[in-house]
Amino acid sequence: MANQIDSRSFQSWTIGDVKVTKIVETESLFDIPTVFPMVSAEEVQKLDWLKPHFVTPDWQGKMSIHALVLEVPGKRILVDTCVGNDRNRLDFDTSSNLQTAFLKDFEAAGFTRESIDVVLCTHLHFDHVGWNTMLEDGKWVPTFPNARYLFNKAEYDHWKDAQDEKSEEMFQNVQKEVFIDSVAPVVEAGLVDLVDENHRVCDEIWFEPTPGHSPGHISVRISSRGEQGYITGDILHHPFQFANVEWSMASVDYDSDQATASRVRVYGDLADRPVLVIGTHFAGPTAGKVRSDGTAYRFECDT
Repeated sequence: MANQIDSRSFQSWTIGDVKVTKIVETESLFDIPTVFPMVSAEEVQKLDWLKPHFVTPDWQGKMSIHALVLEVPGKRILVDTCVGNDRNRLDFDTSSNLQTAFLKDFEAAGFTRESIDVVLCTHLHFDHVGWNTMLEDGKWVPTFPNARYLFNKAEYDHWKDAQDEKSEEMFQNVQKEVFIDSVAPVVEAGLVDLVDENHRVCDEIWFEPTPGHSPGHISVRISSRGEQGYITGDILHHPFQFANVEWSMASVDYDSDQATASRVRVYGDLADRPVLVIGTHFAGPTAGKVRSDGTAYRFECDT
């Protein structure tokens, strides 16, 4: 498994015959105890292994929103599509009405929108489906016109049904907008396949059910020529969560207990094995290995 960073800072990894390329939409800093209220600054600052890649010198967390292109023989698969431009995300100010260079960077990394065969969404939260569509002449149209968009049916059904529900929760109302501008247009274009939670995309790539953060959340398994990879989705948002399975972004979890159970199972399965783990929101090196650390775990960068 090799890690390379080219002159434009696009990261890529190889897992057997599969090449994975990371294309960043945005990177940001956040106060860990504010976003994760169950975590104290003192607890995080015991985790020296977070430096220098995942926290700043003064222990601000680093967060990335990025897409991953998986190239397998004869197929290009895009995993998650970030926030997207031109979208009203209500009180999520840092994600509203973005004007990023994502599509230009996508081309600079060597891809065209037309060359993507599959768009795979780990779940349907706003920061994972945005570039499913783009605004063209005032209308939301599919960004990747030749792709089949794969949604876990349980995930899709949940958010479709939620369209008719009244809610005073900001996140739920944001998600209603997300369905309108980032999900429904690709369904209406006939590009969506609703699949089950164990769907196999091809010989090398398949879904793994990891519910909790959302009802039908999935992670992605990669296997090729004896090498393995794992794309986390949002079973965790930051590497510090390897230190305690109960640390979660509970404010946006559908079922926090179920999310914790998914982490327990996944951490135990990945720990101390030669699996390249690629964090969907991990900044910096992004990929590495999960290691046992007493009764908990830590993350070692693959650099």
